[in-house]
Amino acid sequence: MSKEYTIAVVPGDGIGDEIVREGLKILDAAGEVYGFRTKKTDYPHGADHYLETGELFPDETLRECAGHDAIFMGAIGDPRIEVGLLERAIIGGIRWKLDLYINLRPIKLYAEHLTPLKNTRPEDIDMIVVRENTESIYVGLGGRFKEGTPDEVAIAEMIMTRKGVERAVRYAFELAKTSGRRKVTLVDKANAIRPQDIWTRTFSEVGEEYPDIEKDHAYIDAACMWMVKNPETFDVVVVDNIFGDILTDLGAMLQGGLGIAASGNIHPGKLGMFEPIHGSAPKYKGKNVANPLATIAAVQMMLDYLGESEASSKIEATIAHLLQSKRIPDLSARSGLKTDEIGDMVVEEFRSRARG
Repeated sequence: MSKEYTIAVVPGDGIGDEIVREGLKILDAAGEVYGFRTKKTDYPHGADHYLETGELFPDETLRECAGHDAIFMGAIGDPRIEVGLLERAIIGGIRWKLDLYINLRPIKLYAEHLTPLKNTRPEDIDMIVVRENTESIYVGLGGRFKEGTPDEVAIAEMIMTRKGVERAVRYAFELAKTSGRRKVTLVDKANAIRPQDIWTRTFSEVGEEYPDIEKDHAYIDAACMWMVKNPETFDVVVVDNIFGDILTDLGAMLQGGLGIAASGNIHPGKLGMFEPIHGSAPKYKGKNVANPLATIAAVQMMLDYLGESEASSKIEATIAHLLQSKRIPDLSARSGLKTDEIGDMVVEEFRSRARG
């Protein structure tokens, strides 16, 4: 009897429906080729649902999603809704309430013509960023006083715990160890934000348990410069929540743009939520022009996390081939290819490579 995985599907807003549809095409094709099934549950939560019902993402829905093997997310955000309201309730709610404490972001260049860096080859950009996903300034502690007046005060607190820092650092070292990578780089700003030395100290202490792995350290501003100047020096990177958010967007541009960038929000050994890192792009909604490769790459990450490593590797090889051959010439919505055309192209090439 074939293995069955239960997937909670949250397409969300804007281009979410269109890109998720293409992601599900390759998921179904992978199941047919590699002998597993998927049982999907659709959740309508997003801007339209909120405007119709006043409901964001209730705890009952969260519990249902948590009962699945994985969550597959499209994109969240809509200009009709207060900025951040949907994102915090849905994406943030899933991350915090389900304790998905690792945001895993591969940054890999598949084709030289995609990067804006001159004289840079695919082998020069191949790193994994481990971003702490449940702490730092994003937790929302703080507030505003005398809002809208000349005396307005806004306070936001950066929260870091030894538990939160250590489990992210340890995951990074374990990832390097199990994947055969050579180095882990800590990125913080402990020279200017002194409490961030909790990262520096924890990294040093945990690192002693991994004598065969090279350790490096960079402040966030320097790391951004070096990622552009010498991307080949980065292998596994571990970083706090807000700096990781910034650093991975920079990394996405180095690999060709947000159109290829996917991420996993995971509690190792338990649930994972997988999504493209780009936004909902409401101006492209319904136009069938958004590039779905980032969403397809999120499916690839999800399958790897579920243990379907062969299917995952074949999807990644398919993406790489289509970009290297320039059958998919770039990652923008102006590539000349329709969303569903790209999805069909990926499925066709995937099946061909699987047969060969």
